[in-house]
Amino acid sequence: MTDGPRQRSSTAGSAKDAAGEKESGGVALKKEIGLVSACGIIVGNIIGSGIFVSPKGVMENASSVGVALIVWIITGIITAIGALCYAELGVTIPKSGGDYSYVKDIFGGLAGFLRLWIAVLVIYPTNQAVIALTFSNYVLQPLFPTCFPPENGLRLLAAVCLLLLTWVNCSSVRWATRVQDIFTAGKLLALALIIVMGFVQICKGDYYWLEPANAFEPFQDYDVGLIALAFLQGSFAYGGWNFLNYVTEELVDPYVNLPRAIFISIPLVTFVYVFANIAYVTAMSPQELLASNAVAVTFGEKLLGVMAWIMPISVALSTFGGVNGSLFTSSRLFFAGAREGHLPSLLAMIHVKRCTPIPALLFTCLSTLLMLCTSDMYTLINYVGFINYLFYGVTVAGQIVLRIKQPDMHRPIKISLIWPVIYLIFWAFLLIFSLYSEPIVCGIGLAIMLTGVPVYFLGVYWDNKPQCFDNFRALCLHTLHLAYSPSHPQANISGATKMASNIQQYSFEPDARLDEENKDIRRSRVRPCYVP
Repeated sequence: MTDGPRQRSSTAGSAKDAAGEKESGGVALKKEIGLVSACGIIVGNIIGSGIFVSPKGVMENASSVGVALIVWIITGIITAIGALCYAELGVTIPKSGGDYSYVKDIFGGLAGFLRLWIAVLVIYPTNQAVIALTFSNYVLQPLFPTCFPPENGLRLLAAVCLLLLTWVNCSSVRWATRVQDIFTAGKLLALALIIVMGFVQICKGDYYWLEPANAFEPFQDYDVGLIALAFLQGSFAYGGWNFLNYVTEELVDPYVNLPRAIFISIPLVTFVYVFANIAYVTAMSPQELLASNAVAVTFGEKLLGVMAWIMPISVALSTFGGVNGSLFTSSRLFFAGAREGHLPSLLAMIHVKRCTPIPALLFTCLSTLLMLCTSDMYTLINYVGFINYLFYGVTVAGQIVLRIKQPDMHRPIKISLIWPVIYLIFWAFLLIFSLYSEPIVCGIGLAIMLTGVPVYFLGVYWDNKPQCFDNFRALCLHTLHLAYSPSHPQANISGATKMASNIQQYSFEPDARLDEENKDIRRSRVRPCYVP
């Protein structure tokens, strides 16, 4: 995985960092994500197809409308608390990579690698494949009104969606964030329509299931285990709240915009989730909601008449934006892992002109396309969902550990420790219940994660690898360089502006830099290197 020990240097910062250029002529990821785009990344990644398709998971386990709404509210509050903890970590350790970077820096390389390993192996490829398949299903369904769309057609359209969005993300960060902004606005408008229709229903007197006497009338017996499962379902529905931390280095003024984006986005998503569910029960009974495979579509058929087509189109647009946001953030995670030596170094290359991590994006796309060819995606998601949630708690626990180990460390944002404690109590409750209710599934997830241990020691920890390994790596890098610039494989060009016509090869040399308060912040320096 790694290229061996890397030389470290110390250098003063340059004002050109934000523009993506270094004084030495190297390039870096540009700071092009403003506050609006930051909010779009959070909201767009949290709100996928779930709120349109199946909020019935919470309703089914909550056993009543009233308890289901309470679950949505509490999980939104807990999500906001977790996001606050990540906001402090994001500005204290200002590196892209999110919880991978935080876990690695606080608990060591092995813990960070295991987080990266499970994300690379299963989490991102499967999630992106499922979202893309949901998109293709809602696009093709109107063409097959009396039957299900053909499986091969669904996979082909999903692959086209992935390839198109990968091209957009490779071309420009600005294009990718604009796509995210547009489709996030689209899904919010669709949800706003649902919420407005719900208020119209309430004004017309259709609020039977919102009256306290009826809202808390159980349609099945209350059970503590089922309610815990409802909280687990709600927590997964808010998944994606931490994705902005994966692109910290590309945020404009991250010390300001990271917390602001969180303060805006999480309450907005909570409001949308709660009031969308309120709107659903103004048009449907709990039994009708549980019987529907696509709640928003059923809602539209009941209330929108000839305009009911808006709902399936809204789901398609929402999932299209979800694929874009996931590609954008996952590629940065893989980029960060390669920069730290935990993945092959070619994934840490940046296009000299566009300043986009093209190899990382291509790797993300390829792994997702491979997942489209398997029928075990949903099984894998069940296995590793527990592990994904496990690392949320490990990361928040790392915030407390960092406070104890380095109490004087500069923290632009410093929240009360009561918040991570509250989050960890809730997290432990869900984790223990998951282990109790599905020990085999959780055990298989842990086993999948632990397969990364020998990979770490052989690929990362072992420095003195055989010469044949180094020769193979050099051959791969040389081949990649020839593919990018076949006519001038050994050109000796100085300065970033002179290299804009070709995609050149880059290697990363981490260094230590001092910020305004003379605190050590690790950055990456990218320098052109030419393979002979």
